[in-house]
Amino acid sequence: MTLILFGFTLFGEEIRKDSIIVSLITCSPGSEIYELCGHEAVRVRGILHGQPVDSIWNYGVFDFTEPNFIYRFVKGETDYRLAGYPFYWFLPEYQEAGRTVTEQDLNLSQTEASRFLNILREEAKPENCKYRYNYVKDNCATRIVWRLDSAVDSRIIYPDDVRYGTFREEMRAYHHNYPWYQFGIDLALGGGLDRPVRGRDEMFVPMEMMEKAGAAHFADGRPLVKESRVILEKRGEPVLPPTPWYMTPMAFGVAFLSLSLLACGWQLWKKKVLSVFYTIWFGICGIAGCVVFLLVFFSEHEATSPNLLLIWLNPLQLLMAVCVLGRKLRYGALALAWYNIIAVGSLLIVWPFQIQSASPAVFPMMGATVVLAIAYALVIMRKGKFNNEKNIINSAVRSCHNERGGSGSPRRGGAPKTRGGNCR
Repeated sequence: MTLILFGFTLFGEEIRKDSIIVSLITCSPGSEIYELCGHEAVRVRGILHGQPVDSIWNYGVFDFTEPNFIYRFVKGETDYRLAGYPFYWFLPEYQEAGRTVTEQDLNLSQTEASRFLNILREEAKPENCKYRYNYVKDNCATRIVWRLDSAVDSRIIYPDDVRYGTFREEMRAYHHNYPWYQFGIDLALGGGLDRPVRGRDEMFVPMEMMEKAGAAHFADGRPLVKESRVILEKRGEPVLPPTPWYMTPMAFGVAFLSLSLLACGWQLWKKKVLSVFYTIWFGICGIAGCVVFLLVFFSEHEATSPNLLLIWLNPLQLLMAVCVLGRKLRYGALALAWYNIIAVGSLLIVWPFQIQSASPAVFPMMGATVVLAIAYALVIMRKGKFNNEKNIINSAVRSCHNERGGSGSPRRGGAPKTRGGNCR
């Protein structure tokens, strides 16, 4: 009997030796652009092979110092890494920033927990740790969801309620205090962000993943999350305050449209072109257009194409910025002005009837582009008409002058000019 009890004791100690808990660690949004949707990681703690463990597994590791980081980010060639390290290294960054950190213990069996840990260890090896980052399809949160699916024995059922409807609307909800950042995203990323999504797709945002994980369950009836707790309380306001209305893209767009209308009125009144004004604006549009062109045709970001804003923001606008400066290039500028009148004007008309969404600020800016193009075309055509009329008058005067004989002598070897004619 004693031997049997001793055997049960050893068996119980073996179980305790391999007693690990896997939990989701969710960090609330921070002030940096790449922190606005929060962060997700996996914590593994307990006893493994008789040794205490407490590690964090982080899919959000990247290096700003890598060569050509910005260029590669724009092209969609950003590589992130999975790194595993002691948990006590993880918290100080978030504690200093005053961000909330929440832990959700997963309701996994020891077999499932060990399988999940083995997956993480394999992916953290130097030859496997890099992955091609995708903001909405393959990031620190979605990777964990996929790996968890591979580790468990029973299918995980997440709530399928849809809160935002599209990737863009979800991003806007988390970027609302950073309107210029969202404005840039709306320019750079096309209709791929506006396709309808499922509830599970919305889990690319860690805060949404935490909420849906808390309400999820296995097909066998077990809840996915066994226990949840806040391990780091929020301190202060980690996210920057809202941008004042007068500094938002919309305020800039309306102000610039108003200024453009005034400039157009002055040009039509004076029959002159404000060349520098055109060069600055169409130069800005052209530079932005080069970025959009690069994203549409050369980037690996799947959401950059198609992008209807390429009709407005494209490298042709740089030619417009140059052509308005030279008299010999005015007809090139006139052709580009007609392009903006027809193409960009049509884009404004058809925009409500297609799927792609854009920042409301682009519409007064596109409107300013169209009215400036109209004013330029009217001024140049009036000048051309005036010059044609002037040339006709000058030709008539010269003809009359020649018929009268003018102030010169008769042509050598020819008959002298006679007075008369119809000119008086």
